[in-house]
Amino acid sequence: MHWIILVIGGFFEVGFTTCLKFSDNFTKLWWSIGFLITSTLSFVFLNWAMKAIPLGTAYAVWTGIGAIGTAIVGIYFFKDPVSFWRIFFLFLIIAGVIGLRVSAGQQ
Repeated sequence: MHWIILVIGGFFEVGFTTCLKFSDNFTKLWWSIGFLITSTLSFVFLNWAMKAIPLGTAYAVWTGIGAIGTAIVGIYFFKDPVSFWRIFFLFLIIAGVIGLRVSAGQQ
């Protein structure tokens, strides 16, 4: 359950970075409000997930989800550049997130 909560928090991180971009340096009210709501929810879900997931693992996975999601949003909505190496390193982040999840229960 806590892993699902962490993933939801990661999605809200993608939401707040996207709202941050659309807010145009907080000059657009509704995008700024969206940023405040999604960033708050993102941190609430991260905090909730850390009740059962170690801090370092939770933070790395949360950040990884946010980084990957934000990169995808950037590519599709903001025409960020796409190259072999950029996609390759995004897959490395995905591999790291999966590795952290798989190894989370091992001591």
